[in-house]
Amino acid sequence: MASSGFEGFEKRLELVFTLPVGGGGVRHGLRLLPVEALEEVLDAAQCAVVSAAGNAALDAYVLSESSLFVYPERVVLKTCGTTRLLRAVPVLLRVAGELGLGLVLRSCRYSRGSYLFPEAQPFPHADFADEVRYLDGAIPGELRFRRSVVLQPSSCGASHRWHVYSASSTDDARGGGAAQRLTFEVCMTELDRALAAQFYQRPGDERTSHTIGDEMTAASGIGGVNPRSLVCAYAFAPCGYSMNGLDGARYATVHVTPEDGHSYASYECASSSSDAAAALASIRRAVAAFRPATVSVSVSCTGATSLCTTVADALEPLGLACQSLGAEDFPGAGTVTYQTFTAAVTTKHA
Repeated sequence: MASSGFEGFEKRLELVFTLPVGGGGVRHGLRLLPVEALEEVLDAAQCAVVSAAGNAALDAYVLSESSLFVYPERVVLKTCGTTRLLRAVPVLLRVAGELGLGLVLRSCRYSRGSYLFPEAQPFPHADFADEVRYLDGAIPGELRFRRSVVLQPSSCGASHRWHVYSASSTDDARGGGAAQRLTFEVCMTELDRALAAQFYQRPGDERTSHTIGDEMTAASGIGGVNPRSLVCAYAFAPCGYSMNGLDGARYATVHVTPEDGHSYASYECASSSSDAAAALASIRRAVAAFRPATVSVSVSCTGATSLCTTVADALEPLGLACQSLGAEDFPGAGTVTYQTFTAAVTTKHA
């Protein structure tokens, strides 16, 4: 907890491995990590599992600070607050090797926005240069195609910087069948006060955090963001909310810090390019559930697809105007675009 308030902006890490050809355990890959190994990884990042769900494609965990998703070949770890996310990297690489399946790390991607309370962040997260040096030292030398960028559209201040680090064993962004993958990261601040108030628990409410979370999901409209998803929601005391939604191999996640003065919500979804229209529709519904004054959207795509125009088209009906756009290409990881939006009227926001 920062002295000024809780840090909602998340740090996000994605590690992708190459699975050797074979059956049995190889097919399940990282999903075979025992509970004790996952706990060791999360202890290093300073967070813990509070709820879990899974399907045939992946396992999803709601954490005390955000979420963890585990596929056979991929791990996505997202944490907020003053967690030490990058400290989990060497632990995760070690426990993956201890599975004895011959997993080989193929790529690493780290991203985050600019913190609301940067002075509260522990090493190496207080400075992006330190984060880059830490990652360079933590991942294998075989990931030789490396690049780090701070996307800062000229019309915006420091609060709208987007930090991206990428490392890959190949400079071909289409390698390994990854050309169809899209990841959308949406950060929302200055939420509508009435909508943010839905994420406070009522004093004396003795129901479980899962039951209260389910109620918040329904009341806020979050349940309709991805209506086909299996939703696992959790409410924090006295306020705050997290949700993971699973739909086949696709996931979506929502995290809310509703306090006045530093209200924040995030929405992330991963899909294939063939599902881009559905993902954009879900982004519009997620943003509508919070009516923020400011929104940033980062899109990572491993093909040549540009979704900048379609993201703007999805948000403009909500009264949000695109203020800036940045884009960068990363060896072996495709393109990252970053857009910022502001609402025409902000008087109701905290």
